[in-house]
Amino acid sequence: MAAREWTLKRNCSLSPRQLALFYASLCLATFLIAGLFAVRGVYYVFHFALLEMAVVGAVFLAYARHAGDREHIALTDDCLLVELIEAERARQFRLDRHLARVESPSSRHGLIGLEAFGMRVEVGRFLTESKRREFARELRQELRQERRRGLAAAG
Repeated sequence: MAAREWTLKRNCSLSPRQLALFYASLCLATFLIAGLFAVRGVYYVFHFALLEMAVVGAVFLAYARHAGDREHIALTDDCLLVELIEAERARQFRLDRHLARVESPSSRHGLIGLEAFGMRVEVGRFLTESKRREFARELRQELRQERRRGLAAAG
């Protein structure tokens, strides 16, 4: 059972499905216009349209691969669980919640460091600088409260 959970993710305005539909309509319009030029004998326009749609398709594919990227942080009864999902790759880290340290970003574009027993995980890729600092404070406060609860239950 998670005592507290946070999900940090990309702010994407188009889902991969919507992006595919947009790309299909863009190709249709582009190739229709290029086809009209080809009928008039200007074939090289079609070649440029093909090249253009290939480049746009590659960029859209890169965007779609990362549209679901996210970071999930859960403070559970026994650990601080951090899941990083990037493209098709998912990584999971379990940090001792009693010993976990939260290190605020050291620079403007720095990430939040979570550390315990020499294991370090960086989170906050999808947050602005101010939100990153706010999240670090909130997580640090939650860990302190969990430690106090643990000490009260043990004592």
